[in-house]
Amino acid sequence: MNLRCLKRFKLSKFRLNFQRNYASEIQQNTRPYKLHKLKEPPSAKSTLKKEEALTYYRQMQVIRRVEAASSALYQAKLIRGFCHLYSGQEAVAVGMKAALRPDDKAITSYRSHGWTYLFGATPLEILAEQTGKKTGCQRGKGGSMHTYCKNFYGGNGIVGAQVPLGTGISFALKYMGSDAVCITLYGDGAADQGQIFESFNMACLWKLPAIFVCENNGYSMGTAVHRHAGNPNFYTRGDCLPGLWMDGMDLMTVKEATKYAMKYCKEHGPILIEAATYRYFGHSLSDPGTSYRTREEVAEVRNKRDPITNFKNIIVDGGLVTEDEIKKIDDDVKTEVDKATEQSKTDPDVGVDELVADIYSNNLEPFIRGVTPFQPLQHKRIGKAINLK
Repeated sequence: MNLRCLKRFKLSKFRLNFQRNYASEIQQNTRPYKLHKLKEPPSAKSTLKKEEALTYYRQMQVIRRVEAASSALYQAKLIRGFCHLYSGQEAVAVGMKAALRPDDKAITSYRSHGWTYLFGATPLEILAEQTGKKTGCQRGKGGSMHTYCKNFYGGNGIVGAQVPLGTGISFALKYMGSDAVCITLYGDGAADQGQIFESFNMACLWKLPAIFVCENNGYSMGTAVHRHAGNPNFYTRGDCLPGLWMDGMDLMTVKEATKYAMKYCKEHGPILIEAATYRYFGHSLSDPGTSYRTREEVAEVRNKRDPITNFKNIIVDGGLVTEDEIKKIDDDVKTEVDKATEQSKTDPDVGVDELVADIYSNNLEPFIRGVTPFQPLQHKRIGKAINLK
């Protein structure tokens, strides 16, 4: 055997042994945190098991592909109205959800598709909701901005309005003696809303189990943070709330920060987190996203900070999963989302009879008031608008 063949044989043998003897778990260093009114940071290390790695990777890939499908459906004019995508921000949702328990709650803005999936909706239910089909998670009546499922309270269209709602959910949890917490997410563009600071104040007074999260993707609706915020360090803006800054592009950093915040708020009351993240699309799909930032900037973030690519490199290079396992997930997710996309085009539309249905859970009057004085509309009860499976 010549020297070249011997080298090839040894290299092949090494690769085979490496693939057969990959680790069952690895430890990853978390990214540095910034603290405000906190003494100790979250853990500097995070342990990741093989089953968790495969789950988290798949979840991020599903969110990315569902958003890509949403973009295509919007361009084909099969999704009407507004459509706000989560592409680039997947590590925030998947990392935080990984730390939550079954009874914990969440509420967010109109950039909600990824969170809806993580709380139990299928890709078909999310895509069909956007195309106005009966198979949507709200039977097609909520659209892109209003998606809900068990323990997830939307999907809210008014900028910042979900923050007082999330505070109310936290109050209800404390009032009922629950051990659960509520994560309330908003964007950097909503961070100057007065109702947010009123919510902080009430949460402080009542020591509510509330985790407020500012997803800072840098540009609000199209204005860079430094141009609209007098204090761009959003994690310091809670006044009486302690704050924590985290790298929202690193999944395990997010998970450890969430575990830390849950422990803190159950012992001491509310806490504020700023997640530094990035969106690849414009504010909504009607915004090309290139008038206030360059294409080169977006490409650089995709190449250097992409949460899915970086997570894949960590788990493959660490010997936790193989390239073949990654490829299988990629193929399975593509097949699932492609099938859901096609079905969301052909499923039956919402019927006209549903326009006045299910307005009230318990209708105390036979007709709906204030619609038309001459042809009062009779209220109908068709069924639950939220999938509580």
